[in-house]
Formats: sequence, C-alpha cells, structure tokens
Amino acid sequence: MKNSSNQGFDQHYNAQIAVDQKSGLIIANTLSNHPNDQLDALPTIDAISPRVGKVKRAALDAGYFSISNIDGLQSRNIDPYIATGRQSHDAYWKTQMAEVPAEDAPLKLKMKYKLNTKQGKAFYRLRKCTVEPVIGIIKETIGFRQFSLRGSLKAAGEWNFVCFAFNLKRLHRLMYLQIISPTGC
Repeated sequence: MKNSSNQGFDQHYNAQIAVDQKSGLIIANTLSNHPNDQLDALPTIDAISPRVGKVKRAALDAGYFSISNIDGLQSRNIDPYIATGRQSHDAYWKTQMAEVPAEDAPLKLKMKYKLNTKQGKAFYRLRKCTVEPVIGIIKETIGFRQFSLRGSLKAAGEWNFVCFAFNLKRLHRLMYLQIISPTGC
C-alpha cells in the first residue's frame, strides 16, 4: 500500500470484521491488501457462517459506499445502510424538507435519503456502538496495532487469532453479566 509519510510503498493489510449487534461478538473477519474498504465489504459478508444466522441488514461507513456493494448486498437479500460521506452541518433541515427521491434518482441520493429516515438513523447509529468499540478494544486493550507475521496467509492467521482473543474476552464478559443479571439487563 502507498505510504503517506514517504510516498513509497509498504507492506500493509486491511483488516475487516463483522460484529453481531446483540452480543458484540466478531462473527466474521477478512484480511486483504486493498488500499480502501470498497472491495472488502462483500467478502466479509460472505465470510459469515450460515450457522450464525441470516444477515438482514448491514451498516457500513462511507469507505464502503459503491454501487457494486449496494447491488451485491441487495442480491444477497441484505438491506444496506451505507454512509454516502460526511454530513454537512445544515444537512438536517435540508433532509427534513427533502421529498422522497424518484425511482430513477441516483443511488447515492436514495441512500442518503434512506439514512436520514427515522428507521435509517436509528439503525445506522447502532454501528457506532457495535463495530467501533470492538476495533478500539483490539487496538487499545488487546494492544494489537500491527502484524508480526509477513505474507497474506500468515497475517490472515494472525488476524484470526486476534479476533478469537477478542471473542474469548467478550464471552467472558457476557458470562459475567449473565451471572450478575440473569435477565440480561
């Protein structure tokens, strides 16, 4: 991947995770050497085992926005909620005044409208407390910030191990919460 500090190229990987909203467990992970996230959305979704259950909706940040990702998710019967970019400060009132986009409107406009509906905002907001904390815990608590192994296959194995370590930590916490509060509250 291109290195921003010296304009050269370094060996980097793009790690992806899919996280269950209810449990906070990592249900799938992938690793690639793609410089951005657009090409990694569908392989990560496809990595989710059918034993986990059927994915109905997916919330993805703006780095994943592409027509092929929206089409790919819809062809898998998954309702996509993909951010279209940063929202300007005056976007709220503009969205409230906006009409439902026409059937032939650009896909980006339709997605922007969908994300600004009450249901879209409620679902996409959950992404902040689902995926982002997991990434933060992996980086800060577990202390994983770079791969020790080189080569795609070895780095993918290391990423699997890191995700497994996170899930063990999370399962321990979930079991503790179940002992303290059997109702799950």
